[in-house]
Amino acid sequence: MSKRTIGLLLVVVGILMIAYTGFNYVTKDKIVDVGPIEVSKEQNHSFEWSPVVGAALLLAGIVFVVVDKRRVA
Repeated sequence: MSKRTIGLLLVVVGILMIAYTGFNYVTKDKIVDVGPIEVSKEQNHSFEWSPVVGAALLLAGIVFVVVDKRRVA
């Protein structure tokens, strides 16, 4: 994989991480299961990151693209 490809991938991931600072997901746990009676609990979990991480990835991607252009030119 070339440095330009890695750089473009980092730029895209960086922009997405700045735009979306996390996501939520739901797990369903079965608490009681007695015959036809079933009791379950849904639990929300969140996964978050700092937009600074996205900015760092964006900057690193730009550096990779610029370095690759200088090498080719």
